[in-house]
Amino acid sequence: MDCKTKIKELRESTGMNRKEFCKYFRIPYRTVTEWELDNRHAPEYVLRLLEYYIQNEGLAKKKVTDECSEMEERGGLHEKN
Repeated sequence: MDCKTKIKELRESTGMNRKEFCKYFRIPYRTVTEWELDNRHAPEYVLRLLEYYIQNEGLAKKKVTDECSEMEERGGLHEKN
């Protein structure tokens, strides 16, 4: 997978827009923009670190959704009236 696709996929997996992603990870907005436009390439270690952090810190949107579904199945989430 190329850098452009990988960085965008990682960002979108968090549910963050570009500005939020940059602020959270303290990466300059222009840098992420250049990576996503394929004008510059992020070092492989940066992509791996971002992926590791997103997966292990529970930032992935899919993971959060899955956890909520599991809680609902166990009766842990109830609507308050």
